[in-house]
Amino acid sequence: MREATISAAEALRERLTTPGQLDPAVQESAMPPYMEMFLARLRLLLGVPFGYLVPDARLLPSESIRFFYLDRSWTDRLVDGAIAVGKTGSREQAHHQAHSADVQSAVDTTERTVRATQRGITPVTDNAPANVLTGFLLRSAAVSGWPAMDVRAFSTDLGPNPTQEQMNEAAIPTLRQDRLSPAVLFALFDGIPQLVWLEEPHHGVQFGVNLPSYTIPRHTSDGSIEPSGQEITVPVRQANPRVLAIQQLRDLLYQDQLADASLIQQTGSAALAISLLALPWRQRFQGLGGDGGQGGFVADFPVAQRVSGPTTTVLEGLL
Repeated sequence: MREATISAAEALRERLTTPGQLDPAVQESAMPPYMEMFLARLRLLLGVPFGYLVPDARLLPSESIRFFYLDRSWTDRLVDGAIAVGKTGSREQAHHQAHSADVQSAVDTTERTVRATQRGITPVTDNAPANVLTGFLLRSAAVSGWPAMDVRAFSTDLGPNPTQEQMNEAAIPTLRQDRLSPAVLFALFDGIPQLVWLEEPHHGVQFGVNLPSYTIPRHTSDGSIEPSGQEITVPVRQANPRVLAIQQLRDLLYQDQLADASLIQQTGSAALAISLLALPWRQRFQGLGGDGGQGGFVADFPVAQRVSGPTTTVLEGLL
């Protein structure tokens, strides 16, 4: 067991004879990195009990989303409360008052690196003043159905098919995105978004038909949906209406592509698979809310019948 470098009596004597505080420029006065990260996580409400955020379940009913502003004053007091645990007298209180501005500035910078650190990504430091924090709570079966749901926030109301450059210019950093339970998603943004996207994950291939109409959209040769919006009614077996009649469906698709050369040519199983491809779904929340939000399939999603197809070499705009 190591011996203490200073006794309790000597430590008390030094406290009483040296009441002054260390200058903020002195290295020993700075917070240790682990403390900065801990306080930054508190600022993002990591570790805060869910009952403090939503005290009654009726505030977040099933299949609902709630957008909010995060009160910086409240989170600053949360940080003060955490630091107050180590305050035992007027000396500690004076130290906190002398360094509170530096503590706040350091945490403003560190909170932007928390998510990158959690994801194992090298964070980009930014010494700019803290922005207004906003976010949302989503309680929906979509959260449990798509646990890797993609969430993006933008400073402007982008159109239905923005370019990658437009998305990069308008992107607002996501400071936190966590599933608090199987059906509850929590997100925080570094700014005030005018548009928020919730998208199905793009790393899977799904096939399906529109229910309850049993229809599929018409697909062009690159896998995107044909602009006219016309749909094909999918035939089902007479003995079991819940089973698709694939051969009849293929014949319908073949006759359809003969009448419209822009549609995918039914030359085999790969073409049939593209015709049945269910593109990822994107839900938009924009503007001031109300009836402005709308959903739809993610457009411009190139697919090829072969791995070497030219459309699969252009992935810009998909990530």
